[in-house]
Amino acid sequence: MKSKFAITLSLVIHFLCQNISGQSQTNSAKDIKASIDSFLEKKIAETGIVGIGAAIIIDKNLVWEKGYGYADRENKIPFTPSTIMNIASISKTFTGACIMKAVEDGKLSLDEDINNYLPFRVVNPNFPNEKITLRQLATHTSGLADRYPFYTDSTYFHGGNKPEPLGEFLKNYFTPEGKYYSKNNFLKSKPGTYRDYSNIGAGLAGYIVELRTGKKLNEYAKKHIFKPLNMVDTGWSLSEININKHAKLYKKHGDVIEPIQLYEQTTYPDGGIRTSVNDLSKFFICLLNDGKYGNTSILKKKTIDEMLRFQFNESNKPENVKLDKLNSGIFWATKMGATRIGHNGSDPGVRTFMLSDTNKEIGILLFFNTSFSEKEEGIFFEIYDGLYKYASDLKKEKVTSR
Repeated sequence: MKSKFAITLSLVIHFLCQNISGQSQTNSAKDIKASIDSFLEKKIAETGIVGIGAAIIIDKNLVWEKGYGYADRENKIPFTPSTIMNIASISKTFTGACIMKAVEDGKLSLDEDINNYLPFRVVNPNFPNEKITLRQLATHTSGLADRYPFYTDSTYFHGGNKPEPLGEFLKNYFTPEGKYYSKNNFLKSKPGTYRDYSNIGAGLAGYIVELRTGKKLNEYAKKHIFKPLNMVDTGWSLSEININKHAKLYKKHGDVIEPIQLYEQTTYPDGGIRTSVNDLSKFFICLLNDGKYGNTSILKKKTIDEMLRFQFNESNKPENVKLDKLNSGIFWATKMGATRIGHNGSDPGVRTFMLSDTNKEIGILLFFNTSFSEKEEGIFFEIYDGLYKYASDLKKEKVTSR
């Protein structure tokens, strides 16, 4: 039988060891976060990026978020996790969630001919007897094309100028009597057989949600996504958010960095969402966590499963898709050689990332309010890769501290 002294000494040693261990683990996590600070601050200094917002999600929990540089360089307003910015094509994941909510409520089918929903007909003139479906729109296999430079020249409106109504634009683009109609608005591939990324196709998908639910997409998303998740800094237009919290946008030409006017888009379902890193983390966690954030559920598990499910397989895939490089969910896709899942975004003055590993263990959000030339795009991916490595270290630290 141990003496009281031995028992007391043993307890003291145990307490000291636990305390030292806890301090070591805490300091290690602090060191990793300090290294993130150094890394991102260095990248801002080296590259000319004006502002960065970032977050790390580990095992469906937000573990770190921070801003760097400026939301407004001229007025020295810092970029923070609450800074609002348009997120470009990450917006499509919200359109996807709205589609799936309407499917869940029996208002839409992913495999119905879209002409059964539309007040005008959309027919690929190269394949007039083939139906086009929402599933195809959401996996970019519909055979509908973004005609360039028309798309970029005609769907972005700067300086408070308002875009034309979405339905009117789509009718003019897809129907033979429309003023924007061209056979080049369609691929020479049968619907479902070829993957070609289509922003206007995403706009059409969002418009169908509006028709079937009787609500504009911004209202429908507010009711079913933004409000339940308390996404107070999120909206689908400039009028819906606090403009004083909105980042300025910048474009880099060589060594020159200049601000560009804020803008809105005709085909807003493809890229119109404005949100913050903090707000977007809630939605991203929902997608990774079977539709749930805390005690709130925006979609049923089976609905989320279908949204994120890889739609292509060896017996059913577009002819130009290699499954070890690319697969697709409903406005959701594999990235970086199929090592990541989620969505990216790119627009004038905007570069964004919302990506997770395929096991949904590590999620990264990155906002940049500066756009570069195409040849400099690798900078953004270098920053993503660097942050992901630090996130992996944080996950290891979390495991060892259990």
